[in-house]
Amino acid sequence: MIEESDDYSNKMMVAILRATEEVNHLKSVDTILDRILYESRKLANADAGSIFLVEDDKLRFSYVQNDTLIQEDESTADLYMDLAIPIDEKSIVGFSALTKSEVIVDDAYRIPENLPYSFNQDFDRKSGYVTSSMLTLPLKGMNDKLVGVMQLINAKDEENRIVPFSRESRTYVPLFAINATLAIERGIMTRELILRMMKMAEMRDPSETGTHVQRVGAYSAEIYQRWALNRKMAKKDVKRAKDLIRIAAMLHDVGKVGITDAILKKPGKLDDQEFAEMKWHTIRGAQLFMNRSSELDEMSFEIALNHHEKWAGGGYPGKVPDIMSDVARMGVPKKGEEIPLAARITSLADVFDALSSRRSYKEPWTEERVVAEIEKDSGRSFDPELVEAFFQIYNVIKAIREKSWV
Repeated sequence: MIEESDDYSNKMMVAILRATEEVNHLKSVDTILDRILYESRKLANADAGSIFLVEDDKLRFSYVQNDTLIQEDESTADLYMDLAIPIDEKSIVGFSALTKSEVIVDDAYRIPENLPYSFNQDFDRKSGYVTSSMLTLPLKGMNDKLVGVMQLINAKDEENRIVPFSRESRTYVPLFAINATLAIERGIMTRELILRMMKMAEMRDPSETGTHVQRVGAYSAEIYQRWALNRKMAKKDVKRAKDLIRIAAMLHDVGKVGITDAILKKPGKLDDQEFAEMKWHTIRGAQLFMNRSSELDEMSFEIALNHHEKWAGGGYPGKVPDIMSDVARMGVPKKGEEIPLAARITSLADVFDALSSRRSYKEPWTEERVVAEIEKDSGRSFDPELVEAFFQIYNVIKAIREKSWV
């Protein structure tokens, strides 16, 4: 009996170490949350779960998984719900955050009345889902700082019946969470670093905001995933590339820091000479990533350089010889699959967000007008296969658009 217990403990520790190592290779905080939630649910055999991160002294809903309601690897608008919960004792996740303690519930509909928190039944009523057992734990990082809260829902036994969370789950999930939270902090730092870089561009170009680049990153990640699943690509490869494109797409216009204020801050339409100078932001951006020491550098280079190329040709900067040279010049426009996939995706995402947003020189277009423009430019500016993927997940695109990014 002791040997069996030792074997199980060893097996679980190996699983935790392996999962921690894989999480530490990820870069985007969204991909990190996805993997942490998946591995935690696997350790506990939980049907569903969600993660909330601390932002502005509240818990902001950040990730969700649900095997009953959401197909694995499918894009879902639920990922972009705009929900913030106070850190107080009224809700289960709020109480866990406030006290920095685990909350274990065997039946969400039979929580004793003498406890300060209660179960919010709104999601169950709207979705038809039935929440029963819950394991809620704080995610604490360096110096015991509260990073967020993870909640696992509906543990299952070997016969797939919903049961309370086991003693083993209560032991091993928190152990994994301790290590995984460090990866969340690193992912948040990466995102903040990128947003600070884009803040420099925003100081130069008022249209280049943090919310814009976060939306473009999210659009790009979701379009890529739908395209890849349509092509039946390996799930592991899809997750890795989705992780990279979410970050790299945020940096698409970083080269604008090399363009003069007179052009960036001009309220009206640029003349031909000014537009010719503006085109150089693609080359300036690519030059920042010339020392390509990682896959992320490589993708950031490709996107910065090529996100204004057009599927049928006629975009810019074209084939640029000696890109780091003082005499670098724009060449023949690329077209079709000469344009890297990540750049083709970011181009679509960037144009959609630009048309949908208010800018100093225009009001936001109506949804109908934006959709018509995207459809019209399929096969001209945009890869038709990517446009098809875009419309397949249009409900997700709209959820991203409507989210209050911070």
